[in-house]
Amino acid sequence: MIGLVDVRAAADRIAGRVMRTPMVPCDVISQATGARVTLKLENLQATGAFKERGAANRLALLTEAERAAGVIAMSAGNHAQAVARHAHLLGINAVIVMPGHTPLTKVSRTRAWGGRVVLHGETLAEAAGHAHALAAQEGLVFVHPYDDAAVMAGQGTLALEMLADMPDLDTLVVPIGGGGLIAGCAVAACAIKPGIEVIGVEVAAYAAMAQRLAGQPVSVGGPTIAEGIAVRDIGLGPLALIRAHVADVVVVPERAVEEAIALLAEGAKVVAEGAGAVGIAALLAFPDRFAGRRVGVPITGGNIDARILANVLLRNLLRDGRLVRLVLEIPDRPGVLADIAGRIGGANGNIIDVSHHRLFASPSVQAAQLEVMFEARDHEHGAEIVRALEQVYTVRQI
Repeated sequence: MIGLVDVRAAADRIAGRVMRTPMVPCDVISQATGARVTLKLENLQATGAFKERGAANRLALLTEAERAAGVIAMSAGNHAQAVARHAHLLGINAVIVMPGHTPLTKVSRTRAWGGRVVLHGETLAEAAGHAHALAAQEGLVFVHPYDDAAVMAGQGTLALEMLADMPDLDTLVVPIGGGGLIAGCAVAACAIKPGIEVIGVEVAAYAAMAQRLAGQPVSVGGPTIAEGIAVRDIGLGPLALIRAHVADVVVVPERAVEEAIALLAEGAKVVAEGAGAVGIAALLAFPDRFAGRRVGVPITGGNIDARILANVLLRNLLRDGRLVRLVLEIPDRPGVLADIAGRIGGANGNIIDVSHHRLFASPSVQAAQLEVMFEARDHEHGAEIVRALEQVYTVRQI
């Protein structure tokens, strides 16, 4: 168990080693959700995530013998980079065990900080088992990503900064993986400002904390863009603190996380990974829960692969109707393609891609099938262009 005194001591200990990230009011998210939203930009940390706070505090407390032995950690990415970086700054050897599916961005950045990366297992639990075995085998100090008092106290410094910069906040919305961040933040926030609501967020495929709090057996798994919080085994230390201080835990669908990433990128000009965006996903998924409240949301990480970010943005454009994909049945004769292009362009649509199928896609040799993707201003503009095409052609939207 930790208290406010431990969090404040951690803040003093890591000062100058970890960035004090800015708090930024965000009008676009406030308008989208009905809450007064302020973002804490932890994606600006040197390793791109809040995990530096706990790692810096934990490693600063190592004895000389422990520093000489070296450290080992298991992580899906952000704790890995944080431990690798602060071990490097202190001249300590670090071994990092990561699940085999960890995004390449996080693997390469961890290696860039000097950590020896070992890829093992399909899940964080399997990686943890291997890390414990290596720790015993090589005499390394195990640095747990969340079930560690010093790590939790370090993570809690985030809430100290949030309330120092924005003391009128009445709600903090914090992602939950293993629980270390929200435990440290809840201890600090509730001590500084009694009555503040600290609300945790999990993604649907990995709602282990919500299940534990409800007394249900833990059943998690499946693909998720929020791999940074894809945790099965909740920490016992964090669990006790969460029971004592956290008002609620909400679970968000995968689609809401993608929408949050896109809204942050397009509207707030902030790059967030899936786990880093789930706080915004909670505001989007449960607007009535937060309407009218003064909400602080940490954007806990920005380590997202460029390809995944591009896919999320494109998928969001399709959902919003700003990208439209059509299949048209057309007569196979000269001038038809030009007519279709003219109708789309004449309505101020922008053609992105065209694929013309003659041989096998249509039932008649006198017909052809055309797949076309175009850009529109919004859903209504796209629908207007589709209606113009339907006056002449058989159109199916995909």
